[in-house]
Amino acid sequence: MEIRVASLSTRWRACRGPGYAPGLLALANRRFHIVLKAYAGHWGLITGASSGIGAEFARQLAARGMHCVLVARREDRLLSLARELTAAHGTRCEIMPADLSQPHAGRELLAEVARRGIEVELLVNNAGIGMVAAVEKADVERALKLIQINIASLTELTLVAAKQMVGRGHGGIINIGSLVSFQPVGYMGVYAASKAYVLHFSESLWAELRPRGVTVTTLCPGTTRTEFFDHSGVPGWAERNRGQDVQSVVRTGLAAFDAGRQYVVSGWVNYLVSLASRLATRATVAKWSMSLFRGHG
Repeated sequence: MEIRVASLSTRWRACRGPGYAPGLLALANRRFHIVLKAYAGHWGLITGASSGIGAEFARQLAARGMHCVLVARREDRLLSLARELTAAHGTRCEIMPADLSQPHAGRELLAEVARRGIEVELLVNNAGIGMVAAVEKADVERALKLIQINIASLTELTLVAAKQMVGRGHGGIINIGSLVSFQPVGYMGVYAASKAYVLHFSESLWAELRPRGVTVTTLCPGTTRTEFFDHSGVPGWAERNRGQDVQSVVRTGLAAFDAGRQYVVSGWVNYLVSLASRLATRATVAKWSMSLFRGHG
C-alpha cells in the first residue's frame, strides 16, 4: 500500500518521533527506505533534461522509482534518455519537447501534463542558458532569451506547480541556482543576476510553503562538466577549471531536498567561495570576478 504524504522531509521528521535515537546504520537504513517510498510511483518533471544536470536528475530519480516527464527542445535526446531509464529501472517516461524561451511556454507545458493525467509531485527547474561576453560584444537578443528561460519560465512553472501542490498538501520543487547566485560576475552579469533571482525567489517560497507540505530547495552548483560553457561562449572552460561531475552535483541536491533545506552549494570549495563572497565588500567581489573570464569576453 502506498501512502502519500507532504514531502520527504516531512516524512522523515514524522517517522522519528520523540526520543527516536537509533544507531547510525539503522538511521541510514530507515531514511533510505523512507526516501524510496516517497519517490516511488510518483511523477517528477525535469526541464532541460536532454543533457547535463537535467539528464542526471532524471537518472537518479528513476533509480528511486520515480516516473519522469522529460522536457527539452532536443526530442531525439529525450527519446534516447527515456529508453535508457525504462530499460534500467522500469519507470514510465513522458516526452514533452518544449521551447521555454517562448512566453507562456511554462503554463502550456503544465496544461499538457494535466491533459495526460499526470500529477507532478516533484518539479526540477533545470533549463537555463548562459552568456559570457563583454558589453560591446553582448548579444542583446540572447540576453533577453536568457531572462525568459532562466527567470520568466522558471517563475511561471514554479508558481503554477506550487499552487497545485499547496492544494494537495504535498509536493516539492528543486530550482537550479548557481554559485554565482551569491555574487556579481564580470562578463557574465545577466546570467549571474538571473541566478541571484532564482535563489532569492526560491528561498522566499521555501519559507512560505514549508508549513503547507511543499519543500522548495535551490541547488547552487559551481563549475560543472556539462555542455553549458560550450554554449555560453567559453568552450572547454569547465574542463580547464576542475569542474564537478553531474553525478555528485545531483546527489548533493537530492540530499538537501530530502532534508528540507532551502538551498545547498555543491562542493565544499564552492561553499567556502560562496561564504567569502558574502564576507568581502561588494566592490571587492565584483572586481575580483573580472579575473574569471578576462580574455574570454
